[in-house]
Amino acid sequence: MLGTSRPQFVLFGSSIVQYSYYEGWGATLSHLYARKADIVLRGYAAWNSRRALQVLDTIFPKDAKEQPSLVIVYFGGNDSTLPNPNGLGPHVPVEEYKENMRKIAIHMKCLSEKTRTIFLTTPPINEAQIHNNSDPHGLLLRTNEACLIYAEACLEVCHEMNVKAIDLWSAIQKKDNWRDVCFIDGIHLSTEGSKIVTKEILKVLKEAEWEPSLYWRSMPSDFGEDSPYDPVGPDGKSTINLSNFAFPNNDQWD
Repeated sequence: MLGTSRPQFVLFGSSIVQYSYYEGWGATLSHLYARKADIVLRGYAAWNSRRALQVLDTIFPKDAKEQPSLVIVYFGGNDSTLPNPNGLGPHVPVEEYKENMRKIAIHMKCLSEKTRTIFLTTPPINEAQIHNNSDPHGLLLRTNEACLIYAEACLEVCHEMNVKAIDLWSAIQKKDNWRDVCFIDGIHLSTEGSKIVTKEILKVLKEAEWEPSLYWRSMPSDFGEDSPYDPVGPDGKSTINLSNFAFPNNDQWD
């Protein structure tokens, strides 16, 4: 246990979360909050909302001494895949998916009065870029149309339960040539795709009327006081406090 205590932000979801440290949005959040909050990764590739429910009490015990200040939740892309006739695989019917997401939202609300939640919807996909994206009958396993259905289902649940939501399906498609630049493999996000996710999350955190604020520029930094040991400024008579500076492009995240 470290001697200093910081707010804890938990990223909970499937591969869009697990891989978010590969030049991705999880890594950027850790960078921006490096002296403000601890970003905790709980991402599980290939998981659907059913598997998430199985571990909810283990990852987020209601009797924990310290509860997270923020949980960012993403499930849906795997739920939306084509059903397997043998009942195998990650597909979850959309009505069950909605109920699963309701249960996750309720659980987060029960953790503490100050635990905030943001849900990310299913992002779009580039079907043409995905390898082995068809079953033995030639049917597509993943489609952008199915992603939209599950994205809208997530938004419906969040509106119903008064939970913050980010519509990634729409946000990513606002970028020109998004199909070509936003994905590594047609599904998982490239650096450009992750930049969109980061900016959408920061926008919600900046605009949310939460007390205390969880926006990175509004939060105090560890050991943020001025020090005579800071770098000396151009005048040679004062020092420069870098505790709130995000290297190297501080201004791009406003």
